[in-house]
Amino acid sequence: MPAMTEEHDTGLPFMKMHGLGNDFVVVDAREQAVPVSARLAQAVAHRHFGVGFDQLAVIEKGASDAHLVFYNADGSTSAACGNATRCIARHLMDESGKSELHLTTDRGDLLARDAGDGMTSVNMGQPQLRWDEVPLAEEVDTLDLPIEGAPVATGMGNPHCTFFVEDAEAVPLEVFGARYEHHPLYPQRTNVQVAQIVGPDHIRMRVWERGVGVTLASGSSSCATAVAAARRGLTGREVRIDLDGGTLHVAWRDDGVWMTGPSVHVFSGALTSEFLETLK
Repeated sequence: MPAMTEEHDTGLPFMKMHGLGNDFVVVDAREQAVPVSARLAQAVAHRHFGVGFDQLAVIEKGASDAHLVFYNADGSTSAACGNATRCIARHLMDESGKSELHLTTDRGDLLARDAGDGMTSVNMGQPQLRWDEVPLAEEVDTLDLPIEGAPVATGMGNPHCTFFVEDAEAVPLEVFGARYEHHPLYPQRTNVQVAQIVGPDHIRMRVWERGVGVTLASGSSSCATAVAAARRGLTGREVRIDLDGGTLHVAWRDDGVWMTGPSVHVFSGALTSEFLETLK
């Protein structure tokens, strides 16, 4: 067997990152095109036969500093992934020496800034509040959905369904999230949040991500929950959100929903040619 330090393979390089335990495999395709597919994403996502991740992100060249493409663990794509955007923004800032970046996604043009102390802020854009923007299957009041528990629907480039509950810890999220991800009111499926109001600027939230399952954190879900709570009058427009993996700070401002939190580059590696051959 070759030594672990020996250069013996020319596979596909990647970075493993996480934002509060919401983990990502990140592939840099700025210099060389990388044929990422749903099948590749599914294989790499497997935590026993692959690497394991909640989302796979591809960095591509764009009209701005970079363009980002996101895949869920089931191989489906997503227009937005807040925590991955924040992690990649931090990586690109460290790489370039810049303190501000413009990143494009299918969600739109996102501004990222160095927030100091290792924290990064990303403007996730304006929330989508109309039923057809979320999108929902029919015209309903997005602030009071005709679903048991009267959740709130919000679009953040991906659809969200936020339930306000007395005790977020008491909800069996593995069952609850799976049930509502595929609700017929959401034709593109939905992310599901259970949120407990701790105070006027403090929320405890747990999340089920569509195409993934239970995750320790979610940036876009945190933004959607902050917007939903403010619209309901349960909090102000700036909140601390405690997730299973840690804390994010979200501020719904005139120019969009800003999310601030930490990020970690865990390691860099490469998918071997042997692994990639099995996918052909």
